[in-house]
Amino acid sequence: MLGVVAFDFPTWAASYPEFAGLPPSLIAGYFMTAGTICDNTPASIVTDASVGGMRSVLLGVLTAHITALMKPGSSPLVGRINSATEGSVTVQAEMAPATASSAWFMQTKYGALYWQMTSVYRTMRYMPGCPRIMDPYALQPLPILP
Repeated sequence: MLGVVAFDFPTWAASYPEFAGLPPSLIAGYFMTAGTICDNTPASIVTDASVGGMRSVLLGVLTAHITALMKPGSSPLVGRINSATEGSVTVQAEMAPATASSAWFMQTKYGALYWQMTSVYRTMRYMPGCPRIMDPYALQPLPILP
């Protein structure tokens, strides 16, 4: 369909080799889920639906985020490592405080990347309306000439 990004598993798997071994049908399902978060219709605010275009990249990153959340045994570590100890292995990471809107995305590095990449689409967009023409004589009847 025109204006819709189709899932290309080989390209996606090459971009995210850490998910090798997962079934393509499972990842395709995650791609469909990503399409509900990042609108994958011709009416999407992300208009570049070409192969390798912005919507394709965003859907790929979002699919990786969902895959990382759903994959058993994946590391939840996101952010800058601010503390590490060697005995009994302790690692702490620090990330900027998450807002209510960004908290779900900040759980993985892919979600954090998606959140940053979509910042341009989360700002207010001004759409001007029709201009008003203020003409006090526009409502007056035309004079009849003799």
